[in-house]
Amino acid sequence: MIPSIQKLKVSLNFGSKSMDIGELLLDKKKVYFKYLDPFLDEKIHISPFKLKLDHSIQSCETNIFEGLFGVFGDSLPDGWGRLLVDRKLIKLGISPYDTNALFRLALVGNSGPGALVYQPCIHNEIPLHAFDIKGLDEISSEVDKVLNEEPTTILDELFFLGGSSGGARPKVNVLYNPSNGSFSYSGIMQANYEHWIVKFPSSYDPKDIANIEYAYYLMAIDAGIKMSDSKLFKTPAGNYYFGTKRFDRLVNERFHLHSAAGMLHDNFRLSNLDYGHLMDCAFKLESNVLAYENILKLAAFNVFSHNKDDHSKNVSFIMNSDGNWTLAPAYDLTFSTSSHGYHSTSIAGEGQNPGVTHLNKLAETFGMKNPYQIIDQVQSSIRKWEYFVDEAKVTKASNQMISKMILK
Repeated sequence: MIPSIQKLKVSLNFGSKSMDIGELLLDKKKVYFKYLDPFLDEKIHISPFKLKLDHSIQSCETNIFEGLFGVFGDSLPDGWGRLLVDRKLIKLGISPYDTNALFRLALVGNSGPGALVYQPCIHNEIPLHAFDIKGLDEISSEVDKVLNEEPTTILDELFFLGGSSGGARPKVNVLYNPSNGSFSYSGIMQANYEHWIVKFPSSYDPKDIANIEYAYYLMAIDAGIKMSDSKLFKTPAGNYYFGTKRFDRLVNERFHLHSAAGMLHDNFRLSNLDYGHLMDCAFKLESNVLAYENILKLAAFNVFSHNKDDHSKNVSFIMNSDGNWTLAPAYDLTFSTSSHGYHSTSIAGEGQNPGVTHLNKLAETFGMKNPYQIIDQVQSSIRKWEYFVDEAKVTKASNQMISKMILK
């Protein structure tokens, strides 16, 4: 029987440097946080806008993140990760409805994104010898079983590989050796290996979703948008999977990761954010006008490439062990629609049909001097869509559908 969790110690583990930062306490269904005095001397803001860096006992006024401040809410798995957690709890004889946010953070333990870790940790790691996964196709087959609510014999392995992940698409965290193309699922860093994420299709994705996302990756790189190294993995059976190198890990080093949703306490499913808010946030963190340019590039790319799933959890910032912030590389860039036809994040107040006029207005609001050059570069890359389609081997049907939307 797993005990209930009422108190957690929170630390920052940067790999070569670790710091205890504070404690989370659950009392009468309300979560409180207090920094430890030694950490306050470090003058490091783990969440500059919503969490005060002082001696006070703090509680969050919003329930967006299950009563947590957004910086800790970012550690909670959602989408695929949440599904795996719930399946794991049921296997343990625990109702997911009987748990709380601290319990779920304890399940994450030290395996979450970024550098935040939680103790006590009740996440049971699977030793390497427990894995009998032969390849990505086998993982994909088991993923389909979970999505279809069918029994799987490797739930523990899937939980170990992806139980702390966010986002709707199924995914696994793996070690990948680019020199020989091999994978390791142990979670223990080995020579010549890198931390990667490999994605699998969800039940509503087109069959060539991996190819589409890879084409968008190539197009975004061409547009001057910073992204982590990504590639298509092709199995002997001819199936493709999209993989990307993790930017919150570098060998044994970790970086603090904070989404725009968590940092600004935005409910990304019912967001009122504008790219102007992201520009303001990025500039305050970086104190550099290049922050405006990077957000404008991202806004322009999402507008012209018809990526309407551009919500605040798909934009993040990373902090190193010295407390310095920067915009994280872009991720989850792909063709997407929305239920009401609106962008998740508006552009100069326009969410349904934004265009060059709104991008220019956005740039003008922040006094940018070269918005036309940035917008033209992005548009030029979008016009090369057919080239990226060929390289990524996107199907004819998907190509025709996307071309009609982006090459207007």
